[in-house]
Formats: sequence, C-alpha cells, structure tokens
Amino acid sequence: MPALVLLGAQWGDEGKGKATDLLGGSVDYVVRYQGGNNAGHTVVVGDQKYALHLLPSGILSPGCTPVIGNGVVVDPSVLLSELSGLNERGVDTSKLLISGNAHIITPYNVTVDKVTERFLGKRKIGTTGRGIGPTYADKINRVGIRVQDLYDESILTQKVEAALDAKNQMLTKLYNRRAIAVEQVVGELLGYADKLAPYVADTVLVLNEALEQDKVVLFEGGQGTLLDIDHGTYPFVTSSNPTAGGACTGAGVGPTKISRVIGILKAYTTRVGAGPFPTELFDEDGEALRRIGGERGVTTGRDRRCGWFDAVIARYATRVNGLTDFFLTKLDVLTGWEQIPVCVAYEIDGRRVEELPYSQTDFHHAKPVYEMLPGWSEDISKAKSFSDLPKNAQAYVKALEEMSGAPISAIGVGPGRDETIEINSFL
Repeated sequence: MPALVLLGAQWGDEGKGKATDLLGGSVDYVVRYQGGNNAGHTVVVGDQKYALHLLPSGILSPGCTPVIGNGVVVDPSVLLSELSGLNERGVDTSKLLISGNAHIITPYNVTVDKVTERFLGKRKIGTTGRGIGPTYADKINRVGIRVQDLYDESILTQKVEAALDAKNQMLTKLYNRRAIAVEQVVGELLGYADKLAPYVADTVLVLNEALEQDKVVLFEGGQGTLLDIDHGTYPFVTSSNPTAGGACTGAGVGPTKISRVIGILKAYTTRVGAGPFPTELFDEDGEALRRIGGERGVTTGRDRRCGWFDAVIARYATRVNGLTDFFLTKLDVLTGWEQIPVCVAYEIDGRRVEELPYSQTDFHHAKPVYEMLPGWSEDISKAKSFSDLPKNAQAYVKALEEMSGAPISAIGVGPGRDETIEINSFL
C-alpha cells in the first residue's frame, strides 16, 4: 500500500505543486485532502506555466487520476472555470473525481467572509475572502451544503433555508447588508449539478480499493504546517488541517496505510497574510528574495513576506507530521549572497529557545538567533546531481538537513519540471 503524504512544512507556498507534479508520472492517484481555492500551486512544464487552485497538481500528469477529497471545500464556479481553462490548453481533465461529501462554498459563505474580515479592521486575520472559513464553520455547525446535496432539490432547499435563517439576521442587523434570497442561492447551486455530475464519486471507496490493489496514491496538502487550525500560529491560520493527520480524515483512509510523509521546505521562508514571522526581513535582502523568488501569491496575488530559513519551524514540522523526507525548493534563489543567515533558535525574554513555543505570546515576541553559513555565486540551475552543486551549497543543504531532523531527498534548483536534483527516491 504505497501511500504518500506531501505537505508544506512552513507557512505554505513552498513549491508543493512542483513536487507533486514530479511524482505525478509515478503515481496512480493524486488527492487534495483539505483547503479550497485559497491554496495555489504553480507548475512549470516545459515552457508552459500552470496556476492551479482547487485541482490537484496530478491533473497535469497523463495516466494519473486527480481526486478532490471529502475534506476539501469546493467553489463550483472556480472549479468549472479552472477545468475549462485547462481543457482549452489541451489538458485532459476527464479523469477528475470529486467526493460527494466535499462541502460547497456558497455565495453567502463568500459574502460572510468578506464582511466579517472588513469588520475586524486592525484585528483581521488576512483571509483570502473566498468563503473558506465560513464554509468550514458551516460544516462544523452542521448546516453545510455538500456536493451530493446538489442532486436532491428538496434537501438542498431545506439546508440553504436553515443556513440563511441565522446568516441573514447577522447580515442585515449587524453588518447593514441586504438579506440573501434562498431561491437565488438554490437556483445558482442547481445550475452546477449537471456540469459536476460526471466527476462526483465515492472517493473513499475508490481510494481504499486502489490501495488494496497496490496502486500508488499521493495525498497533497494545501497551505502549510504553520497554517494548520490545530497546530499552526493560531488564530492566523487556515480553517482546516494541512498536517499529515488531515490526509486521513480529509480523504477517508486509515493512518496505517500511510507509508511516507514528505515535507516541502523552501530554502528560505515566506508567509502570506497576518501573523508572527520571526525571520521576516524588512530590508533589501527581503526585497531581493521577493524579487528573485517571484514571491507573489498564486491565488491571492499578494506579495509574500520573506525571511531567512527557520530551522525551529522545520523541526516542528518534522515532529507534528512525522516527516520521513524533505523536498528542498528554490535553492537557486539564494545564489549570490556571500553569507546566508539561518535561524537556529529563538531568544524570548532573554532565554534561548530551540523548539517552537506553544504560547502565542512567546512566539509573537521571539527573536531569531542566527548562524551564518557561507554562500555561493555559481549558477546551480543546471545541476543534475548533488555533487554538481558548489561546495558551499552542498554544505548549506547538509546543515539544513541536520537542523531540521529529516533527510533532504530532493532539491529544486529552478522552476522547471526538470530542474530538480533527486538524492533519494520517494517511491
């Protein structure tokens, strides 16, 4: 049962799409198990660049079946638009499967997300405004709309009525917005039913049968470990579990079926949205990382906050995910620095702390303790093996591996599909 989980080991945007795509030719199924269209992956194939939001990266690999699991929240209009865009570019999307238990992002979820975030003012979380959080809240409050509900108009109407009873009170009395009509929402959602029908399936059954048949299944997380609702920098987190445990609940497979957990690490650190970020840079080095690394959100279009590599976060990701391997991305971006700082610990109220503090207050006040590593100036984008890298780049990778607590099995030296050094096979 070769089941692998691939996830972000920082705050997201680590390059998971490239890693998934590289494995896509060797796996039978690629499964998104959480998140929604607030997560974006960029995949470069030859001279073609693809920006994916809801779709698993495996959709670009012929022979691979992409799956949207029950733990994902789905905006039908975004999904259909994304499918249409790929079809126009000659990508076959016919093998996509969508869990009938996945929850739908409704128009009122998007409205609630935007008005509540605006209402928070300076205390805002930094959401994408795409209705992700309110949809997960509806799911937990048991007033959510699932994909399967699109095929029973009576049940759909009842559920929309139940959800809007409270939401319209809030929108009109608290936020001074117009009430949303039940009929309008139901009509819009029913309009997606026929278009989605060819893809809807019992994905839990499909995936478990595939594993029993020794098919290779790759579970792909959105966002990153530090944005996990339980294990991230709460409250500046997403509304689901991108960590490895989320793959089991978000896809319907047991933990005993997971054979490998791969964490994606950027050779430096970035973050989108509000929240603490100990190694964040506000100087020309930060600007250089942003410019050279092309650090702009695929989904949001927002500039990413940039900082040096944080080994404390990497160790934490190894622990909470049970990581067996790392895929280190964007090593090429660091070319040109004489010395590269790496955060090895934090200073908090005069104390040296080498593990991530559980207290939000402590983490907010954490100051990075840096170790300086020698840089390199040689172009590494053509490197095909670890020995092709400059000695200082090799030393940097080995230092990060030792500090992070799991072997680095692959290294990204450029954005292209073929610009990767594979040290140990993931399969």
